[in-house]
Amino acid sequence: MKFKHCFYLVFLLSIVSLKTVAQNPVKGIGKIIKVAVNGQNVNIITDNAYARITVYSANIIRVRIDKQQLANDFSYAVISQPQKTNTGITQNTRQITIQTDSLKAVINKAPFAITFYTNTGEVINEDETGLTTSWVNESVTTYKKMQEDERFIGLGEKTGDLDRRGNGYTNWNSDSFGYSTTQDPIYSTIPFYIGIHHNLNYGIFLDNTYQSDFNFGASNNRFSSFGARGGEMNYYFIYHKQLADIITSYTALTGRMKMPPLWSLGYQQNRYSYYPETEVFRIAQTLREKKIPADGITLDIHYMDHYKVFTWDKSRFPDPKAMTDKLKDMGFKLTVIVDPGVKVEPGYGVYDRGAKENIFIKYPDSTNYTGEVWPGWCNFPDFTNPKGRTWWGTEMKKYGADGISGIWNDMNEIATWGQKMPDNIIFDYDGKKASHLQTRDVYALQMARASYEGAKTAFNKRPFILTRSGYAGLQRYTAIWTGDNRSEDSHMLLGVRLLNSLGLSGVPFTGMDIGGFTGNPSQPLYARWIQIGAFNPYFRNHTAVNTKSSEPWAYGEEVLEIARNYINLRYKLMPYLYSTFYEATQNGHPVMRSLAIDYTFDKNIYKTDFENQYQFGSAFMVAPFEGYASFGKIYFPAGKWYDLYSGQVQNGDQQKIIEVNMHKLPVYVKESSIIPMQSLVQSTAQKPTDTLTVHIYKGDINNRFVYYEDDGESYAYENGAYYKRAITYNAAKNEIVFDKAEGSLSSKFTKIKIVLHGFNATSTIKLNGTQTAVNDDFASFLTPISKFDPQGPANQVEGERVKSVVLKNDSNTFSINY
Repeated sequence: MKFKHCFYLVFLLSIVSLKTVAQNPVKGIGKIIKVAVNGQNVNIITDNAYARITVYSANIIRVRIDKQQLANDFSYAVISQPQKTNTGITQNTRQITIQTDSLKAVINKAPFAITFYTNTGEVINEDETGLTTSWVNESVTTYKKMQEDERFIGLGEKTGDLDRRGNGYTNWNSDSFGYSTTQDPIYSTIPFYIGIHHNLNYGIFLDNTYQSDFNFGASNNRFSSFGARGGEMNYYFIYHKQLADIITSYTALTGRMKMPPLWSLGYQQNRYSYYPETEVFRIAQTLREKKIPADGITLDIHYMDHYKVFTWDKSRFPDPKAMTDKLKDMGFKLTVIVDPGVKVEPGYGVYDRGAKENIFIKYPDSTNYTGEVWPGWCNFPDFTNPKGRTWWGTEMKKYGADGISGIWNDMNEIATWGQKMPDNIIFDYDGKKASHLQTRDVYALQMARASYEGAKTAFNKRPFILTRSGYAGLQRYTAIWTGDNRSEDSHMLLGVRLLNSLGLSGVPFTGMDIGGFTGNPSQPLYARWIQIGAFNPYFRNHTAVNTKSSEPWAYGEEVLEIARNYINLRYKLMPYLYSTFYEATQNGHPVMRSLAIDYTFDKNIYKTDFENQYQFGSAFMVAPFEGYASFGKIYFPAGKWYDLYSGQVQNGDQQKIIEVNMHKLPVYVKESSIIPMQSLVQSTAQKPTDTLTVHIYKGDINNRFVYYEDDGESYAYENGAYYKRAITYNAAKNEIVFDKAEGSLSSKFTKIKIVLHGFNATSTIKLNGTQTAVNDDFASFLTPISKFDPQGPANQVEGERVKSVVLKNDSNTFSINY
């Protein structure tokens, strides 16, 4: 009888509980009921949750919230630990206050809500009153009050406009062949954005690998929000006065790239696919014959035996090592594609070894998940398992033995035919076990990690790693390109915005398929795209199977000359570009930079007319236009800007309409810029002449550029084997200073030629206090296009009169006063 009463009571309680859930489908965090302060941590219990607020540094505060007690900390993205920080934590009956030297967080107690302030009391960011943080089933979302005229930028590889206000986005890594210019999601996930309002800017990084969603005022006029379909609310709030410093702090959390191999910054000729090896040699030989500088050729899936990873089709490539040796003699490095799918085929060594090591992802019943890709039915390595990563690195050794220099990770979203991997697949997740729902967005990051670590050992030098997909922190291991784009003007310009957004999100080494992957570009579109590609971090020409050939000579002689001009310019700029990559390794700043980094609060740069403009390093501003455009509207931010080709000066803070043609990409140089250049070479394997030419543009602002060299291929630079010197432009003192060189390496250049732009009235300078004459000179960056129309006008050399002086390049400090 008692049993019946108990059963009846439990039954009634269950009905009441279900009714309560039905009446309250959204569970709010509630009010704070307990607080415990432990050093830089504030541990909190609320009505419905547990929270921990951690001072990570003077500029970063971390927020963790969950319905259950917080789990042990783990992240694939964050590699840094909290710094010991001067922190003040106080509380009263209404709120908790956390103060650092840079910002203040105030946590309201009833209900729990966080507001971040500057130390002068300005609101940087605040939870939306009444909504704050809540759950719908297992989905957790934090709601933020949308400030007046607030802008939102970043979020990694996302289509759309620079300013993301009014839009919503989902992170779920997806194979997106021929994606549209508004499609979301596409390949990769970087849940980090920057908010801008009232001359303030901040960053928020949501470190949660479940499918995540960001809403910047889409379908509502009240809030912005971010959340995930599972796991805890775990975000880092970053505040600095300068937007560039937010990127620096974000990459302090998630890591920065190592120096890339020098050859990977050269022009790369790709195709889906080049085969057999005679075709590879034909492409290499034609590049050399036509004097098109190039460093890399890439093999797509047709080099494999029936598309099986870590194999060669021996009928097409009978001796891979002999081929790579011959290519290296010609100045080319070879990159090969690898996919994660391992064909289920007993007797195929890669499969047999993987099965023996038991490193494939599995269903809950411990059988291997099988999905169909290029080779047929495949199993997939578990890159979240240290054992799986080690196995992959061991397999990589055969590529090292074959002389391969680059690894291209593709299809790693994971892509499978049908594009519907089951939710119940189990991954090791570094011993923590996780389902596909939690692991999908981080799988490619771990594949890139396995490829980088394996290739670093197998190649015994810096490898080049490329990926199609990834997660926050991918910059530690790999470059990324924007996948299977289209041969359309709108896609070319979208690609510019994608690369700029990736740069805002901590990824410096980025590129897109020049000319478009699907379809066939027109001559003007191809010409414009290859010009823009010369000002991309990763310069890769690529096209799909069954499209027209897309090498520079495939579009006629005029386009060939245009392409050669800009590839030549790229190689002459190699000292500037390599130094800019060095900067990225130090502070995380991108190579390709949205104008939002330096001109954050200038409303004009967010207009759709101007949102595609960007800086290439600190010196250049590039203004892309459609291939067929005859006129274009450019916005010049504050300051003075030199036309790269003519030297004509344009004052900033204004718009201008210019004539545009397919021969020239509009490029401008910022005043006070310092640009080191070298003589033309046909590949980075070729040594330039002995003179480093440093172009300096007269201006009214101070500037500092760190010039950097190393051997371009080893890790010896980590032990001091580099050549580095700061070059400072002091506008107030009319002085240019070359600091004493650092590092144990000697420069490859024995002379320095200093070219002074805008110093026309200068006839002498003082070199270390001694009066020294300067030469009249002429600077030109492009070769005139041939006169293809016998009745048309000849194309004249375009350039400007400059002053120059040639000096011996020793390592000591010297100064120039003008």
